[in-house]
Amino acid sequence: MYQLLSSFMAILSITMLALSYYKQPPDYRTEIEKILARDVLRVGTLNNQLSYYIGPNGPTGLDYELALQFANSLGVKLEMQSFYTISGIFSALMHGDIDIIASGLTLTEGRVEHFRSGPEYYFVNQQLVYKKGHWRPRNLTELNKDGARIAVVENSSHAIILQSIQRKYPSLVWDSVKGTDNNELLKQVADGQLDFTIADSVNIALIQRTHPEITVALELTEDEPVAWFMKKKQDDSVYMMMLEFFDQKDQDGELAMMLEKYFGHVNSFDFVDTRAFLRAIDRKLPKWQPLFQKYSAEFDWQLLAAIAYQESHWNPRAVSPTGVRGMMMLTLPTAKSVGVQNRLDPEQSIRGGADYLRKMLNRVPISVSEQERIWFALASYNMGFSHIMDVRRLTKSQKANPDSWTDVKQRLPLLTQPQYYKQTRYGYARGDEAKSYVENIRRYYQSIIGHEQRRALVIQGVEANSVNDLKGIIPETEGAVTTAHTISIKTISDE
Repeated sequence: MYQLLSSFMAILSITMLALSYYKQPPDYRTEIEKILARDVLRVGTLNNQLSYYIGPNGPTGLDYELALQFANSLGVKLEMQSFYTISGIFSALMHGDIDIIASGLTLTEGRVEHFRSGPEYYFVNQQLVYKKGHWRPRNLTELNKDGARIAVVENSSHAIILQSIQRKYPSLVWDSVKGTDNNELLKQVADGQLDFTIADSVNIALIQRTHPEITVALELTEDEPVAWFMKKKQDDSVYMMMLEFFDQKDQDGELAMMLEKYFGHVNSFDFVDTRAFLRAIDRKLPKWQPLFQKYSAEFDWQLLAAIAYQESHWNPRAVSPTGVRGMMMLTLPTAKSVGVQNRLDPEQSIRGGADYLRKMLNRVPISVSEQERIWFALASYNMGFSHIMDVRRLTKSQKANPDSWTDVKQRLPLLTQPQYYKQTRYGYARGDEAKSYVENIRRYYQSIIGHEQRRALVIQGVEANSVNDLKGIIPETEGAVTTAHTISIKTISDE
């Protein structure tokens, strides 16, 4: 009887201990346990063309895509909270309203002092920009020459670099602007309302697709690392999971492919071409947009439009000396293969071009990742699938990855050199042109999307000088599904 009572008391003690654990307040759990119990990862971000924006098919952006994959790796839903200012997003992190910040922000002394950073995943440098055609400073001593005005976002890394410059040049003055974002200041420079601002190199390259007047005056820093941020005074549980996540993405090459996807095409910029393209968007594209939308099917119609501009500048009567013609500049054999009888008929040409691109896409080896298959297909569209297979074999022979667009595009120009094309099955090809062809289309595609976003703001009557006027553009939506997990999207005002 005594043994039975003793056993019962032991079981009761263990049960009470277990119950006491589960009744503990959430504050006693690790940070990862709180996220798992909530079943939601709350991620703060800034709305821009790199980190997060609403694209033709819903939410997109480098940090959005990474955050979604990180949430999936934890087995929880993603709640993406979009902020308008840097101060607002760090305040939300400090108060525990979000779990992490994922927004392409650089590591500064102040941020590292007050917050914990995740792994570095790419690098940028800070650059001083001005409007093309206006006066350009030759060095740092001329930043305030003739009363020139510099403005940066308050508490940003750009404000910090100006503070460091001021220690050497005490007479330097600038404006630190509250309640705005860097893109708004860049637009003010493009419009001639502001002489100078400072921005990260990648952000500048992206915004030049829609505001080609912006140009770089001076580089102010060396490469600086970009990372996610967490609260400093918390346990290591989220950090360790994040470290493992980024390490895996780096090891399997997925991180490199995502960086290539979002800004592998921004290294070169042609002011004249970009200005001409933006004018064509306004004057020519509206006429042909319904046809691009009609035949795009699984493709974004903006991508099909970008291909057509690269081919013919949206001229349905275009003819080249080599025999290609029409809106999509089809050869006669290609036109026959996709059932096009009249290459100068714009509807037939657009339909045929979409069908031919689809054929090229279907031939890309399944070993190529889903997000990079389209670049291989576009290169095939330009110079033929056989030459793409040649350059993939050449890439492999040089101990690089034939399934990586980054590795393959670097070797496309080698097909013009005898010492390399003599090693291939199909010989010489204008690989340098194919590389430019794909990169141009990617830039045109980005410009069309950016132009569509700007036009949407104008239609809604919210194109204004203050970014605070942008509140409410993106409504809160529940259930935007791109994976097995639900995504919640919120736009947060800092007021």
